[in-house]
Amino acid sequence: MNTAAKCALSLELELEPLKPKHPAEHDAGIGSLTQRVDAIDWFDVEEELNGYGCATLHNLLTHDECDALTARYPQDDLYRSRIVMARHGFGRGEYKYYAYPLLPLVGDLRSVLYPHLAPVANRWNALMEIDVRYPATHAEFIARCHAAGQLRPTPLILQYAADDYNCLHQDLYGEHVFPLQTAILLSEPGKDFTGGEFVMTEQHPRMQSRAEVVPLGKGDAVVFAVHHRPVQGTRGPYRVNLRHGVSRLRSGHRHTLGVIFHDAT
Repeated sequence: MNTAAKCALSLELELEPLKPKHPAEHDAGIGSLTQRVDAIDWFDVEEELNGYGCATLHNLLTHDECDALTARYPQDDLYRSRIVMARHGFGRGEYKYYAYPLLPLVGDLRSVLYPHLAPVANRWNALMEIDVRYPATHAEFIARCHAAGQLRPTPLILQYAADDYNCLHQDLYGEHVFPLQTAILLSEPGKDFTGGEFVMTEQHPRMQSRAEVVPLGKGDAVVFAVHHRPVQGTRGPYRVNLRHGVSRLRSGHRHTLGVIFHDAT
């Protein structure tokens, strides 16, 4: 199947949930994470991204890993800044950007996920006639960001309470933008919170916006387009514009880890 044809396909993603890890394996670090990531059917992920601009990665993190990240939210020395969304018109709730050096799990997620996403990003740019190409490793890409003055890390953790929400937005932080990012739900729907769905909108030229709601379980991730993606039209591929956000929480508390692959100016 050629790449242009892939952009026209919209396949239902049906990833097999990975078997839960034994507690002893939770401390296996990057080795265990790499095994989980390598077990994902990345062909299906790319088909889902081509069709909808987002794809679900089931059980990317264990529940213990989710709980460990959430438990460290109050530990301010891990972060470079705290943003209260209502002060900036971003919605309600708050988030914190991690500081360098990143927590090992956060840094490992960047380095392990990136090589699977870079080929998709390069194929998308080719279809959209964008000259930028992305190197094979995240270390090479982040060096490009740093050489351009984008030195501030962008992985973040978000905290929502009842009636909090995140307005539709795009995470663009400088000249160098990796076109895909990942959000991982750290809380359990129906137990820790209700409401608070991950939402995307997609704007086609001369058409009304299309909404996509992505159901996630604790430890599940959604990979999605940061800014735009190619869609196959009758005259060839064209760009559509995407934004993402979180709907209003009805009750409880919700934490999410955001893994953005480019750094900020």
